[in-house]
Amino acid sequence: MGGVNMRGPGRYSKEFKLEAIRLMNSGDKPISEIAMQLGVKRTLLYRWRDQAGERGDEAFSGKLGRPKNDELSEMARLRKELKEVTEERDILKKAAAYFAKDLR
Repeated sequence: MGGVNMRGPGRYSKEFKLEAIRLMNSGDKPISEIAMQLGVKRTLLYRWRDQAGERGDEAFSGKLGRPKNDELSEMARLRKELKEVTEERDILKKAAAYFAKDLR
């Protein structure tokens, strides 16, 4: 496994990162030696291991960063719908309390 297993400038593939983490976890070699063999900084290996631990299968999926425009528009639509439904619920609560008061 060489350190040139990249998708773009400064980007390593998910498989490369997972293999690097596997090598770290095996404990056969010091992490500084693994980093030197892979051609990456030791701190980068630690970062990849932490990301894999925090996000599990979602780690290295490339889904970080800003959502796409269609996702943003759907989120805006859902927020608007939530606001409307919340207002309707509040009105119905008030109406139910008003009519329940007359039944007593």
